[in-house]
Amino acid sequence: MKIVYRSLFFISVGVIFWLSIVPAQSIPNIAALSFLTDKGIHFLIFLYLSFLGLISKFNIPNLILLATIFCFGLLIEVIHFYHPYRYFEIADLAANTMGILLAYYIFEKRLN
Repeated sequence: MKIVYRSLFFISVGVIFWLSIVPAQSIPNIAALSFLTDKGIHFLIFLYLSFLGLISKFNIPNLILLATIFCFGLLIEVIHFYHPYRYFEIADLAANTMGILLAYYIFEKRLN
């Protein structure tokens, strides 16, 4: 099952990265997600990505994995700083971090 989780993790990273660099106007509006704010979407994406990474059981410490996922979010925000149709936002990083921390909390509680 690890191979499935790991494959899904890397596919998800690729999709998230692609969606993060295309102009926001070119991303179709999904009616089912219209109740979510931008920060809520950031929170859920990084909750999902972090939990998926944790259950993938990579051969690195969990905190290193989560720090790497945080750095991925930071990289996306830095790209947004230079992107003509996107904006760097500290609040996005905060939402990403909260998703990462909740995933870690859920993962640790599930194990104990």
